[in-house]
Amino acid sequence: MPDIVLIYARAENGAIGKNGKLPWHLPADLKRFKALTMGQDGKGRPMIMGRKTFESLPGLLPGRRHIVLTRRERWDSTGAEVATSVQDAIALASKDNEAGEIAVVGGAAIYDVFMDQADRIEMTQIHEEYAGDTFMSAPNSLWEVAAREDHAAEGDKPAFSFITYRRVEEQG
Repeated sequence: MPDIVLIYARAENGAIGKNGKLPWHLPADLKRFKALTMGQDGKGRPMIMGRKTFESLPGLLPGRRHIVLTRRERWDSTGAEVATSVQDAIALASKDNEAGEIAVVGGAAIYDVFMDQADRIEMTQIHEEYAGDTFMSAPNSLWEVAAREDHAAEGDKPAFSFITYRRVEEQG
């Protein structure tokens, strides 16, 4: 089975969204998101997301499959593959997946249902608090930092860190 990778950005206070959008504009984070979901091989990772996340996108993101996990039966799913369960979403994302990874890209409820199955978290930690209506906790003790890249604040852009977490190997 392909690795499951959660990809998200969160503020110091845990905010990840406000009114269906990111509460900040951080070009470096958007560039990293594209690099993580496209991959160095350029094959594009299948992206699993909730319906609200799909509807918040500026359009279909080129080169990547959009798999939407939703209970809603009728909505404009043009360009998306629809799954009604976590297992269905993983099965769809695993099919014809040359990249060997599945990107889970939001929102908070989708991250929650995939957290126990994820192999890795790619998080942008923004070192500032933002008002939000959607929040995520920091990774718990089941996760350890595997890589970290810190960036200082520049102009009106806050300081941030790109952090890769890997699941802690169980002892015993």
